[in-house]
Amino acid sequence: MAGAALSGPTGGATAAHDDDERPRPRASGDPPRDAKSDLDTGAPPVAVLWIAPGRCEPIDAGSTAPAPERGYAWVDAHYESPRAWVETVERLTGVTVLDEHLSDAENATHPSYFDSTRDYEMIVFRGLAIRPGPDPEEPIRIRTRPTVFFLFPRCVVSVRPADSHQVPALRQRMLDAARFKQRLPSRPEELMLRILNGMVDRYLDLRQPVTDQLEYWQRELLDPRRPFRDWLSLLEARRQLRKLENLSEEQLDALQEWRDERLDRHGGHEEPARHWADATDDTGSAAGSGEPALPALTDALEVRVNDLVEHIERVRGHAQRLETSIESAVQLHFSATAHRTNQIMRTLTVLTATFMPLTLITGIFGMNFEVMPGVHSPAGFWWTMAAMGAIALGLVVFFRARRYLEETGLRSGSVRGRRRRR
Repeated sequence: MAGAALSGPTGGATAAHDDDERPRPRASGDPPRDAKSDLDTGAPPVAVLWIAPGRCEPIDAGSTAPAPERGYAWVDAHYESPRAWVETVERLTGVTVLDEHLSDAENATHPSYFDSTRDYEMIVFRGLAIRPGPDPEEPIRIRTRPTVFFLFPRCVVSVRPADSHQVPALRQRMLDAARFKQRLPSRPEELMLRILNGMVDRYLDLRQPVTDQLEYWQRELLDPRRPFRDWLSLLEARRQLRKLENLSEEQLDALQEWRDERLDRHGGHEEPARHWADATDDTGSAAGSGEPALPALTDALEVRVNDLVEHIERVRGHAQRLETSIESAVQLHFSATAHRTNQIMRTLTVLTATFMPLTLITGIFGMNFEVMPGVHSPAGFWWTMAAMGAIALGLVVFFRARRYLEETGLRSGSVRGRRRRR
């Protein structure tokens, strides 16, 4: 893929906000509850941080001063302000971003995707969004929107929604970390992986509401007191789970292609471990020597990538388990319905078999013959009724002995409930 760029597919999930206004449990990747978006603070559409050993400081996006020799730049931009960041990136890196990739960065419906050129890499990653309603009967809508990353040897660009809370909170944490001499991301790839990890961890907000709704549908499906009729809502819940599964697969494909691209650039061999500041000093020699401009992934970055892949796998696995549980509940619902129908039909069949000989006797004595045994006898009616009662009682005893007469599932359940209460 190096040396050429292709515009990715434009079909995908519908764009939506990824920040929920309702109070909810805070996941590990969530920003603090008092974090504000750039829209809240009135921040400019393009923010640039220069990250170097022991320091992280903002720089003017329109400045023409040369970049420091050590470190790298983080350009954070909004895709609501089209291409406001392009001039800044060209000045910092000397690289022109292709128009196809700029169009992909402005497409709010773009699926997770990876592409690269000789000078940079582009990763589109769709984050999870959810607005769970208070009513469990209303299906949860899984909404996503993309964040686009451009990786250069000494620069990383994040193009994301202006009302996102996560990235401004991370930017503030990095500024605070530099102030207190805490560890900073050593390379652009590490910074990107931190943002991606926070996006995937937002699934923790989604897991519990979806599980609660699944349990609600299971109770509704298996409730013997009333038939289940809300099939459209159940199918919508299943469709949302399938959507989450497809989203996870797209994310895994994008990360895997990015990792494979780095391995292909360096022939499957990693560079020797170096100090993090030195890893951003040698970008100028790559173009002239014919060597790849983007460095290989170190062991530490491989660990971070594997950890991120594992988190996405957990998201996909949980979605698959929930989808399987819904299908199992539907099958159990139909099995229980068929079982109750069979019990009802068996009871009706026994009743029909019991009254069939009685109907035959009444039919015989209803014939209009002049001479019939017992017709003119004062005790004939009582003898006939006694015979009919004996036949019916005998058939009931026979069916009971053969276990043809059993309590229905509904009644047996109520009997068991009364026994437990006692």
